[in-house]
Amino acid sequence: MEQNLQLAKKLNVAAWIVTVAVIALVTLMRYVDLPINADLYFLPPFHATLNALTALVLIIALYFIKQKKIELHKRAIYVAIGLSTLFLLSYVAYHFTAPPTLFGDANHDGVVDAAEKAATGGLRTVYFILLATHIILAAGIFPFILFTFIRAYTNQFEKHKKMARWVFPIWLYVAITGPVCYFMLMPYYG
Repeated sequence: MEQNLQLAKKLNVAAWIVTVAVIALVTLMRYVDLPINADLYFLPPFHATLNALTALVLIIALYFIKQKKIELHKRAIYVAIGLSTLFLLSYVAYHFTAPPTLFGDANHDGVVDAAEKAATGGLRTVYFILLATHIILAAGIFPFILFTFIRAYTNQFEKHKKMARWVFPIWLYVAITGPVCYFMLMPYYG
């Protein structure tokens, strides 16, 4: 047990380091534009697919744990974490190399003028509410996904279950709202 607690402490430090690095990268990608000679516009649908698959795998993981199929639950969580990691790496790479796509920018000039705003109506507000909650919750839940995983990995199952009860629905919400935001933004990709 003591060995597991020592490992958990080390993994928690690693989780915080990864969290700070990810937040730094996500912040930096808004200010840095790396010019490349490649069209990466295939990545947003790939990102939406990864998020949708993550949501599906999370639901499967929940089903397995409810059925007390712990090994299958564990495998599903590994897949969900793998999909989320792949998403994060691809998402950051895309945003370092592509200009932002603006909701409502029908003529793709990088500006949403009054006529374009009027054309989107209240849908623009809905989009921004979904996007804001998606981004804020994704940033906030990230370290807790890692901590919840660490609790299970180090056999602290009671702590794992206690955290998973609130971490899981937020992670699932983030995984679902990612594709929803993509489909709402899809008409405005160049």
